[in-house]
Formats: sequence, structure tokens, C-alpha cells
Amino acid sequence: MTAGTADTTGTAEAQRTSMPGAPRSLDTTASGAIFTIWQKLQKVPFGNWLFTRAVCFKAPYFRTVHPQIHELRPGYCRVSAPNRRGVRNHLGTYHAIASCNMAEIAAGMMTEATVPATHRWIPVGMTVEYKAKATTGVTSIARLDALPEFGDDPMELLVPVDVLDADGQVFVSAEITMRGLSEEGCLVSCAGSSLHWS
Repeated sequence: MTAGTADTTGTAEAQRTSMPGAPRSLDTTASGAIFTIWQKLQKVPFGNWLFTRAVCFKAPYFRTVHPQIHELRPGYCRVSAPNRRGVRNHLGTYHAIASCNMAEIAAGMMTEATVPATHRWIPVGMTVEYKAKATTGVTSIARLDALPEFGDDPMELLVPVDVLDADGQVFVSAEITMRGLSEEGCLVSCAGSSLHWS
């Protein structure tokens, strides 16, 4: 991790491109089981809440920040969480590691919705910049403006995430590196490392 200070005037709505080349439309038809479950639950009452609870059951550490997933589609995920006493530091502000947890939830779910069903993924690195303090509830947004082609060879996908306070100011920025492999070329160490439910 790298720490530093920076201007907090930017918001998550600023366009960020994670891959070189011209953007192309994102295809949802090849997405895996998790995005399919998300789409189905959009048709039932409290679908987002049920989906989030299922994610936290699969990955229990996410429960520590009490997240709520609001939007999910290939290339995008938005998650919110309250500012509870359990996620505060000694200064009474939102803890840095809780912010990292929020960043990983958004990045992980966005990756699940983006990577085709023929592939698996695992996070292999995270770089974080702590820009300011937060005393409110928070929102994490993972966004890709363009996607690479997914093939049989291993590849790495850099996922940018902004964590915002209730005023829309970015107080933490993160970049999470995801390594993707096709099912046929998936390493033994990769098996079961994602939230792949199919």
C-alpha cells in the first residue's frame, strides 16, 4: 500500500480508463453465475438485500462493514455502508482497512459481473491512497470504461475503485489487480478463490 495526501475535490463520477485503447460496449451475455443471480433477484422484493446477504455468507469478512450492494453490471458496481462504531479508528473516523474492505467488495463483485463464465479470477495486489478522513457513511464505486478481450492466456485486469463520503468526496482511492484465467488453464491455486458459484 502507498499512503499520501491529495485534493479531495474529485468525485467518483469522473471518467477513469483502466485499459489502453478505445472503449467498447460491455457484453453481459457471457457473464457468470453471480451476475445471473443478481439479475434474477432484481425482480423480487428486497432483491439487493438478499443478494448482499448471500455474498456476505460466501465471504464472511465482508459482513464487518455491513455493506449493501446497490448497482451491479459488467464494468460497474456501487456499494454503500454505514459509519458504525465498529469500523471507526481511534480518531473516530472511518478506518482505513474498512475502506479497503469496501473497495474489495466493489472490485470483486464488478469483476464477477464482468469476467465471462469461461474464466476465474483472483486478486493479486492492491494499491491504496488515503486522501482524507471520513465521518459519514461511505460508498465504494468500481468502474471500468473498457474491457480487454478474454482469451486462454492468463491476464491481469486493473480495477480502479473510489470510496466516497456522504458528500460525494473521494477519501480513498484504490487500484486492485485481478488475475484472470480461463477454466481450462486455471491454476490449482486459483480454484475456489473467487466467489464463482456455478
